[in-house]
Amino acid sequence: MRTWLKIGTGIAAALALAVGGLIALEAADRAFPPPLDGAATVSTEVLDAEGQLLRAFAMPDGRWRLKTVAADVDPQFLAMLVAYEDRRFERHSGVDLLALGRAAWQLLGNGRIVSGASTLTMQVARLIEPGRERSFLTKFIQIARAIQIERRLSKPEILDLYLTHAPYGGNLEGVRAASLAYFGKEPRRLSVAEAALLVALPQLPELRRPDRHPQNATLARSRVLERMRSVGLMDASEIARAERADIPSRRLQLPAFAAHLAEAARRLDKAATVHRSTLRRSVQQELETVARQAAEKLDPKVSLAMVMADATTGEIIAELGSADYFDAARSGWIDMTRINRSPGSTLKPFIYGLAFEEGMVSQETIIEDRPADFFGYRPKNFDMTYQGDVSVRQALQLSLNVPAVRLLDAVGPTKLIVRLRRAEVAMQLPKNEAPGLAIALGGVGMTLKDLVQAYAALANRGRPVRLGDGVRDTAAPIDGPPLIEPVAVWTVTDALAGVTPPLGSRPMGIAYKTGTSYGYRDAWSVGFDGRYVLGVWVGRPDNAAIPGLTGYATAAPILFEAFSRSGVAGTPLPPAPPGASRIALAELPISQRRFSIDPNGLLSASTREKPPQIIYPPEGAHVELGLSPDGSPLPLVLKLQAGRAPFRWLANGKPLEGSTRTRTSQWTPEGAGYSTLTVIDAVGRAASVGIFVQ
Repeated sequence: MRTWLKIGTGIAAALALAVGGLIALEAADRAFPPPLDGAATVSTEVLDAEGQLLRAFAMPDGRWRLKTVAADVDPQFLAMLVAYEDRRFERHSGVDLLALGRAAWQLLGNGRIVSGASTLTMQVARLIEPGRERSFLTKFIQIARAIQIERRLSKPEILDLYLTHAPYGGNLEGVRAASLAYFGKEPRRLSVAEAALLVALPQLPELRRPDRHPQNATLARSRVLERMRSVGLMDASEIARAERADIPSRRLQLPAFAAHLAEAARRLDKAATVHRSTLRRSVQQELETVARQAAEKLDPKVSLAMVMADATTGEIIAELGSADYFDAARSGWIDMTRINRSPGSTLKPFIYGLAFEEGMVSQETIIEDRPADFFGYRPKNFDMTYQGDVSVRQALQLSLNVPAVRLLDAVGPTKLIVRLRRAEVAMQLPKNEAPGLAIALGGVGMTLKDLVQAYAALANRGRPVRLGDGVRDTAAPIDGPPLIEPVAVWTVTDALAGVTPPLGSRPMGIAYKTGTSYGYRDAWSVGFDGRYVLGVWVGRPDNAAIPGLTGYATAAPILFEAFSRSGVAGTPLPPAPPGASRIALAELPISQRRFSIDPNGLLSASTREKPPQIIYPPEGAHVELGLSPDGSPLPLVLKLQAGRAPFRWLANGKPLEGSTRTRTSQWTPEGAGYSTLTVIDAVGRAASVGIFVQ
């Protein structure tokens, strides 16, 4: 009985000791957890719209550590890594007892370490807690840490930590950073030779760096390939091809595109490690190449900026604030897409658009390009010459100053400002000054981004759209009336599409306008096709004059080169909407064949005092109405010339709703057939036309 009592007491004591030991181990595990929180510290990344890396920022200590998960890496590399480093990775709990026993036996038999026993988990333990000297105590600590890590993380999570932290020489950590630095690509698709090299480097990263020790790197790669052959992972012919592959001889710079946008993204959210943008890396890369090559031909202090956007969505797809962010001579750190500068003649298309919309002129209307005095303001053409009588189309295409001022005087500078505000375009007027006629020639401050936003409305058939900032999801259509009516937009676009490309550039099927600010300080060119709009600015950030700088000779060639190399699919300019057409001078109403201003800056009596005249649709016209997406007919644009506002329209004797002070209106026919349209002005004068609706 006593014997059984002693045995029971011993068992109880052993159990108590075991339980106590487990409790002590659990307490120690909780008191001294592995430093997994610090392992989450990685480099900040800025990605493009498709998730490609635009730019990465080194960590505060200068290391490049890009977060990597198994899905980011070629499966072949993962198979080679596990086969070479830790064949029983999926089966052990942090420590491979078989490998540990083999290593211990070899140590006893040879008196030195013959093979290692570190599992991938033990290597992760060493990587997230560096700084310990190599010793048996350090190895025991790594074993304990590996067991702790296995208790807390899944196998895929442990593998991800290794892929992120593995050392690759210098300040490179992780497979992604190494693949980008040595091969110039993400590790999603690696050759056998590339994968073998990336498996081999972390064992002795400094001694095997291919850019410094190519022979060591080659031998290490061969050992990995031989192991793959011995375990049957690949055949001899595949290994032979990999053996013949060159070792990278230099370390490449990690992607560093869209420097200004990347910096802005970090400022917006300093805690985030991944920032997604709307940019497209391929487009951004090409535009930066164009900018860098263009800058080489410019004065060392001259910079340039570009913004390219999708006019249908408002998303910025490429943006650069300078030719080179790190070029101190050009003040490259200044983002010139956000700086107010004089836009030169680039606002002229909007002046012409308003004049077309009001029915004041058509493309073939004759307008005078002669010296004029507008209450003391005497605009002159850029080349100090005058063309005499020209068509409105020619005046816009040649960017003549006097005709543009004549039209702005008739339209009103305030109206131009109000219309541009529909597109949320901000302009900086001279302090304490009302909008004046100088706006036509650049007498206002605008940013490149705002100018592109204004032109985006032209590319979007008159519908304004808000450009995003490239990072946040702020791009969106702007509710409300169009910036300019679609018919007038098409008329402006049709004229701009006929502007001769700059010398040495091939036609691109785009509509574009150039501008040069007073004193040769800013050169501009903005162009668009049926979807994309691109703006280019060239000048000195310090606003100094640059002799010989012009929009046509300096900025326009960059615009055409950038559009050509951007890689975006060219979208044809939209067809003419209902109500838009080219009308020859002889077919225009008499009152619209010539536009003139009297010496007091007012519309001449031939235009202002005549009774109203319907200029569109003309008498006897056969009008084919378009259909909206839901199948309903689109309204017909009505235009009149002269008369005195307000005006009332009648269709087949029935008044249209309300009166209007503008010389354009809309009417939706009830059906096909002959119709009579009548307009009556404020003093009772009337005009009528008969048309056929098809």
